[in-house]
Amino acid sequence: MKLPAFESVYGVDFSGAKLAGRNIWVARCAVRKARPRLRLVELHRLEHLCGTAERAACLDHLVRMVNATSAALWGFDAPFGLPVELFRPGVAWAEQFDFVDEWGEDAYGCGLECIRRALLLGERMHLRRTTDSDAKAPFDGYHYRIVYQMFYGIRDVARPLSRTPGTAVLPFQYRKLPRAKRVAVECCPASVLKVLGLPHQNYKQPAGGPLTRKRRLTRHAILAGLGNLVRFGDRHRRVMMRNPGGDALDAVLAAAGAFRGVLAADHAAIARHDRYPREGYLFA
Repeated sequence: MKLPAFESVYGVDFSGAKLAGRNIWVARCAVRKARPRLRLVELHRLEHLCGTAERAACLDHLVRMVNATSAALWGFDAPFGLPVELFRPGVAWAEQFDFVDEWGEDAYGCGLECIRRALLLGERMHLRRTTDSDAKAPFDGYHYRIVYQMFYGIRDVARPLSRTPGTAVLPFQYRKLPRAKRVAVECCPASVLKVLGLPHQNYKQPAGGPLTRKRRLTRHAILAGLGNLVRFGDRHRRVMMRNPGGDALDAVLAAAGAFRGVLAADHAAIARHDRYPREGYLFA
């Protein structure tokens, strides 16, 4: 399957919080022609780009940003699908939109319903998608720590993007790829770090404040390894080092991982898979 000739690669560290714009970061990278390597051009908090941190406005702005690009690949740190076992056999990905819609703004309640359905199948509350296991993702898609990312990622990002001509959300919409101007995929920064053999723990400091020595050294190690895939200057290095939660760094990892994963993937095999086109695939 032929991919668009990407000129830009974007990484989005996603959040479903009420003030999502404060935690969502967007990285824009230019594709260097001489070799398959990226150059970090922009790195911003979505609140700065949108003018507000309020979730609905920010996610609407984010979707419009995606659909305004061309020759672009977008990597999102958010689950775009749920395990197929939670639905009746043969259910297509688009029908998951209806399931999420039933819960209004109750993302947590949606997660509890996923747990209820999982327990009807056996003793496990949390079912992992095949891709979650393949990519060694830290959590399943409806785990309480990322249930808001899943809920608003599917409802307010993946759904509108999937309905936009010229935008292909993979692996769900390979049929749109021949006419696609832009491609959107899932990418997990933790999985990217594992694939690259880089530290994947102790680099985030959610409590804020100056980084502890351990986290500072871990970030230096990550940036040293990431530099083999993405070229970035001192200004962006400082942003990634000083952002306590690690969201800015995760946005760049999402861009690098999506680019690396999409170029290396066997898309024909993914499109034929019995699960990936219905529950998602992590490109890392």
